[in-house]
Amino acid sequence: MPKMTFIERGGNRKVVDAPVGTSVMEIARRNGIDIEGACEGSLACSTCHVIVEEGWLAKLKPATDDEEDMLDLAFGITKASRLGCQILMTPELDGLVVRLPKEVRNLLES
Repeated sequence: MPKMTFIERGGNRKVVDAPVGTSVMEIARRNGIDIEGACEGSLACSTCHVIVEEGWLAKLKPATDDEEDMLDLAFGITKASRLGCQILMTPELDGLVVRLPKEVRNLLES
């Protein structure tokens, strides 16, 4: 089974199983990683924002216009920012490393 690494907000690295076809957001939640995903992966928020580590971004499918629009609402956006709900694990992504941003903005909360 593929693996991936999350670099948590405090700098702790956590290597977890990453089943093919599962989103990075779902993998994080299953493994107790502090990622919100307020819209449950429906591409309506930016609370599953992750920063893809160098060398991995080119292996991902390009972000859609809708994903780019949601990323515009995220704190700490970088050129390597993506939404975890939009990254689906494939065998080619075995070893993927993503970092959680320092802050998240949840526009769905009132």
